[in-house]
Amino acid sequence: MKKWMLFLSVFSTVVILTSCGESPIYTKSYSFKNNQWESDVKPVFVVDIPDTVNYYTLSVTLRNTTDYPYNNFWFFFHAKAPNGETGSDPIQIQIANPDGTWTGEKSGTIVENTLRFKHRKFPQKGKYTFTLEQRVTDKIAKELTDVSLTVTKDEEKK
Repeated sequence: MKKWMLFLSVFSTVVILTSCGESPIYTKSYSFKNNQWESDVKPVFVVDIPDTVNYYTLSVTLRNTTDYPYNNFWFFFHAKAPNGETGSDPIQIQIANPDGTWTGEKSGTIVENTLRFKHRKFPQKGKYTFTLEQRVTDKIAKELTDVSLTVTKDEEKK
């Protein structure tokens, strides 16, 4: 009987912990060769949005080494809807504070910064294409390891 109660307790805990967070409907990373994001490299992410009712959170994560020489990073976030309509926004990620301390999560020699665009509704269901284009003054942005896009259904708003 004790073994059964222990099993039931462990099983319940696992179910509760795994059901707490919403699983991403999309997540993909793009790694940069030699930790260099060249200006002609434009990572593309194609996300299939299943409905127009729910809210979603888009998260862009940029990882750089601790040798990254600047305190910020600029890129364009291009979007193309299923009907062909397009839009573009310039985005800045603050990577370091004025005193040189990192703003993101640091693990060893890698720093991770995530921007979240929360509570977004999509006007159409279907495939959306998101393209990231680096827009720094140098032709090659050095010491960037990868960039990723994650889309999750936002359970907080309906």
